Amino acid sequence: MHEEMRKVELIIGKILRIGVVTSEIVILIGIALYFLNGSGYTGSFPTRFGTIISGIAAGKSYAIIMLGIFLLILTPVLRVVVSIYAFYKEKDTMYVIITTAVLIILIIAMLLGYRS
Repeated sequence: MHEEMRKVELIIGKILRIGVVTSEIVILIGIALYFLNGSGYTGSFPTRFGTIISGIAAGKSYAIIMLGIFLLILTPVLRVVVSIYAFYKEKDTMYVIITTAVLIILIIAMLLGYRS
C-alpha cells in the first residue's frame, strides 16, 4: 500500500508541474501575440469560458492569456480530485469526505464567480 501511495504522490507532483508549465507556455504565447499583433483589446476583457474560446478562435492575445490563467486555476483543483482518489485507495474515509467537501466548495466558488 505504501508503494501505491508513493506513486500517487508522484502523479500529483507531475500534475502540478505539468499544469504550471502548460499555463506558463499558454500565457507566454498570449504575451507574444500581444507584442506581435497589438493588444486586440476591444473594451471587454474575456472572463467567461465561451468568450475566452471565441477570443482564442479570433486570435485575441487577451483571450489566450486568460486561458493560461484558467489552466493555472484548474491545476490545484485537479490535484484535489487526485487526492480524493488517493485517500479512497488508502481507505481513509475521513479524508475522502474532507477532500470531497473541499472540491465541492471549490466548484461552488467557481460557479458563483462565473455568474458574477
